[in-house]
Amino acid sequence: MINKKLFSKAKAAVMVAGLTLSTSVFAETVLRVGTWLPPTNPQNEIVWPTWAKWVEEATEGRVRVEIEEGLGHPKTMFQLVEDGVINASFSYHGYVPGRFELPQAIEQPGLGVSAEAASVALWRVYKEYFEEANEFAGLEVIGMFTHGPGYIHSKEPITSFEQIKGKKIRIGGGVQSELGERMGITPVAAPAPKVYEMLQQGVIDGVFMPMGEQKALRLHEVAPNVTMLPGGMYLGSFSIFMDPYFLEDLDPKDREAILSVSGEKLSQLAGKAWDSIDAAGYKTAQENGVNIIEIKETDPMALEFYSMIKGMKEQWIESVSDRGIDAEAAINDLWKIAREYESGK
Repeated sequence: MINKKLFSKAKAAVMVAGLTLSTSVFAETVLRVGTWLPPTNPQNEIVWPTWAKWVEEATEGRVRVEIEEGLGHPKTMFQLVEDGVINASFSYHGYVPGRFELPQAIEQPGLGVSAEAASVALWRVYKEYFEEANEFAGLEVIGMFTHGPGYIHSKEPITSFEQIKGKKIRIGGGVQSELGERMGITPVAAPAPKVYEMLQQGVIDGVFMPMGEQKALRLHEVAPNVTMLPGGMYLGSFSIFMDPYFLEDLDPKDREAILSVSGEKLSQLAGKAWDSIDAAGYKTAQENGVNIIEIKETDPMALEFYSMIKGMKEQWIESVSDRGIDAEAAINDLWKIAREYESGK
């Protein structure tokens, strides 16, 4: 026989538990992050999961991060966040020519530092100089970073610039466009995830990319040669951004909690993660018999490169003269901070 009193108490307990669970579920805010690179990329493998954990810990579980993959061309990420389709994302500045000119100061050749050092320096200089130019209107920038030094990955060995003239080379925009012009290549624009297929099908002869893509994009299978100029040819700059209205709608303590685990902390994390994939990419290339051509500083190709890039820093300063900032001071501070950080690591 059922004890009605006990049954009534049990029923009440279940209802309370259900109500508590329901309140907990409805109180939780989901922060939707959009990404466009493959799962093996450090941004998806390391940066987003780590930041998600930081956010959830900082907000004591009130904000949960969900990562959504394969959302299309990287240049659309800015618009998707501005329109509130997703709450946060990241992208490469070179994919949107003319809009994000200031962060490309870090891309200029000749700096010769790691992605971690460059990322920290870029964030600091963004906050001090670039932010006021309002290039990111409609977005809340929560991090800046670079990938590691860019090299030439090719089907045929490249040991001189004469050998690359006229070749169809995929470029990602930004400073790569200027470098390609000075080298006399035939530039082919395409997002990073398309590069493997383009090399495989013979659409391009090579690509400018960091060493990490030998592993992340499996370039060792389709680009069996890598030409490494001293310090790399360039860096690529990215921003990490959120929908400001999403942040505005949060409880102030959760908004501050998210921002406290972003900024320089997030920028450093991203730069370090992209450095780690470069080391892994170099190892992958070695293990798969890739012909790694390491050009010495005194080699003719390196000397030609140093001559080729003369004036590019000054050209960038002139190109952003309409942005209302002291561009010369900004780029000088940027390089100073990056090199000091690198030497102190």
